[in-house]
Amino acid sequence: MVHSLTIIETILRNRLFFFGEVRGSKSLGQKTLDMMISCLVFFALYGAVMGAAHSPLQALSSAVKLPMLFLITLLICTPSLHFFNILFGSKQTLPQTIALVLTAMSTTAVLLVSFAPVTLFFLLTSRNYPFLLLLNVAFFAISGVMGIVFLRQGFEMISESDNNENIGTRRLIFTIWVVLYAFVGSQMAYTLSPFVGDSSEPFVVLTQFGDNFYSYLFQRFNEVLIGAW
Repeated sequence: MVHSLTIIETILRNRLFFFGEVRGSKSLGQKTLDMMISCLVFFALYGAVMGAAHSPLQALSSAVKLPMLFLITLLICTPSLHFFNILFGSKQTLPQTIALVLTAMSTTAVLLVSFAPVTLFFLLTSRNYPFLLLLNVAFFAISGVMGIVFLRQGFEMISESDNNENIGTRRLIFTIWVVLYAFVGSQMAYTLSPFVGDSSEPFVVLTQFGDNFYSYLFQRFNEVLIGAW
């Protein structure tokens, strides 16, 4: 497992070498397994930190649900990206597409863990639940954007072996897919919530606060603003 966790260092330090090996399908199965293990471990760690301020049960629940969130999103979104790319001239294989998407997830996961000390500090020193939720949304957004940056670089590098026909369309598909990925991921996070847990409420595994993630986020943002005034 320790060897599997070191793959993120290769991705961050030498991404061109890593993407080159993905393009050549070199040890693709091992890379995919290593990144899957890294995602599970890092997301579980951050999930445990998110829930720790509420209770041990919430920490355990979040440690299980956060990896589920990203892996379910992977299963939902990856086929559309792969087959639309093939439709418009890409030569990528499905294992290559999965490996590239896992690159983004692994990067997101390790960046979230890097935010864990900050998250833990605010969880231990603040009881403002809407603020804590928005803080975590911000950390997820920052980490997710960086993951997408790595994913974009990987797709551009893999696409060098494709023909240039419809390359503009494939780039547009990628942009649309990123938006789809963000929508699916955020709604899935809402469906599996809570992750932080309101310290004034008893522990629950799943709960629903409104119609969807975006209406709920807007409601919490208003509560933070009202509290600030």
